[in-house]
Amino acid sequence: MKLRSKSAAMLAVAVSVALTVSACGGGGSDDDGEGEGGGAAANAAIDKVLNASDKKGGTLVYESADVPDSMDPGNTYYGYVWNFSRLYARSLMTYAPGPGAQAAEPVPDLAEGPGEASDGGKTWTYKIKKGVKYEDGTEITSGDVKYAVERSNYARDVLSLGPNYFAQYLQNPDDYKGPYKDKSEEGISSIETPDDQTIVFKLDQAFQEFDYLVAMTQTAPVPRDKDNGSDYQKNIVSSGSYKFESFDLDKSATLVRNDQWDPKTDKIRKQLPDKIEVRFKVNAETIDQNIEAGKTHVMFDALGVTGQTQSQLLRDKSNMIDNPTGGRLTYLAMNTQLAPFDDVNCRKAVEYAVDKDSSMRALGGEPKGDIATTALPPDVPSHEAYDDPYATEGSKGDVDKAKAALKECGQPDGFDTVLTARTERQDEIDNATAIQAALKKVGINAEIQKFPGGKYFTDFAGSKKWVEDNKAGLYMMQWGSDWPSGYGFLQQIANGGALGESGNTNISYLDDPEINKLLDESIANPDKAARAKAYAEVDKKMLETAAIVPLSYFKVLHQRSDQLSNLVVSQAFSGQYDYLNLGLK
Repeated sequence: MKLRSKSAAMLAVAVSVALTVSACGGGGSDDDGEGEGGGAAANAAIDKVLNASDKKGGTLVYESADVPDSMDPGNTYYGYVWNFSRLYARSLMTYAPGPGAQAAEPVPDLAEGPGEASDGGKTWTYKIKKGVKYEDGTEITSGDVKYAVERSNYARDVLSLGPNYFAQYLQNPDDYKGPYKDKSEEGISSIETPDDQTIVFKLDQAFQEFDYLVAMTQTAPVPRDKDNGSDYQKNIVSSGSYKFESFDLDKSATLVRNDQWDPKTDKIRKQLPDKIEVRFKVNAETIDQNIEAGKTHVMFDALGVTGQTQSQLLRDKSNMIDNPTGGRLTYLAMNTQLAPFDDVNCRKAVEYAVDKDSSMRALGGEPKGDIATTALPPDVPSHEAYDDPYATEGSKGDVDKAKAALKECGQPDGFDTVLTARTERQDEIDNATAIQAALKKVGINAEIQKFPGGKYFTDFAGSKKWVEDNKAGLYMMQWGSDWPSGYGFLQQIANGGALGESGNTNISYLDDPEINKLLDESIANPDKAARAKAYAEVDKKMLETAAIVPLSYFKVLHQRSDQLSNLVVSQAFSGQYDYLNLGLK
């Protein structure tokens, strides 16, 4: 059942009371989170690890309402897959489980230590640990990491998902076409592998946050002779503590312990459950019920509970919830390259017409966040508060200003367009419906079309051809940082250099020279404070262009299973539970 908008105001009050009461009177301060009533307080997994344990055994179960875009670490752009894939894929750097800022800094994984920068930050060198093996016993080399970066960044016609930072910033000969077309063993010349343990990245410009970049799963090694392009997710060769026993993208995945994983090479993984199961396409309400009944343990896609479950949990003042801020933004993207939205005044009309208050209530009220006035959420470094250039009284929209902007863009009677949303995200659909109603008041008729989240960026909102062919100019979007900085948040949704034919996450199709220049120059600056200031400037310019309507600083209401050990909310993964070392009590 979907959450009725009229109940959201009551829920907003209820969650404040429920969380306050639980936090003050429920939990103790023990490491295992046990307190009065035998359970931890609400929000207890935000600032500490609950039920810390090294106990092994059991089957850990995840369920998801949809399928992921891909389980291939080099071909995915959903944060929950990045989070989960660390179980079977080791990148050069990664994030260790822990509360708060403790989890926001990259730590060595495949690499012996952080990168060694030279040439002012234009060259980065890493040493790979000796003795790290794939599941078949083959030792992992620097060449495998190089190949992984080549396939994920230079074969976008085959692997179109995931960010393309490396392709933007590596020294890139124009004639390099990626490993599927260029069959030479040498590959791209700007990644050097002088020996099996050394990898050197040579960039066109300095990149001061490169350790964050190589913490992304695109540096997880892939053996060239086992790679079969977009089908690699069907036969992933594990470098982590677990390996695939079975995989069917439409149904489920099962992981078991990788007996070639050596804890001597790995300071952060525990390898606790005997088996890990992921079940796809399970009804969202059923997932909530299964977690409560102990039949499953984690919502895989980390979308939070449904509206019906939210009402029940708050009404019952449950302490088995965590409601973290996660550095995520819910927004409406407008295609700045597609008529009539290529006219800034038509975009301004949408900015003024949208009733953010109604949108927030449709989303689920206070448990789902706060009304947004910036692109960067408050808990992302570089955030600066400023006056929303299109603010309206009470955030309820302004019909007169919207109609005046329509007149300025030559559309005084409004126009028709398509608004996309993801099928399995009921709160996103409810949000789109509220926006549709607000736009209709000024003559903008937005037809809502729904698509599966696993194909949203490859085939629909992120496909340049599809949006042009279908005259789809508006898209529902939610975004979290690729890493905890303003650059990690903004670059792939604001820089024109990130645009391709499909797989786009810059679905406002924004290509503003000033913004592009600011982002490129800021990441080269060794002064962290100066970088933060530049990112805040990009935030302001992005809103000035009216490329997006920021709707809410998104929060998730997680239902916590009482069967889990090592449970903690991860700042590195936008307020999700950290999946790396979850076990069973």
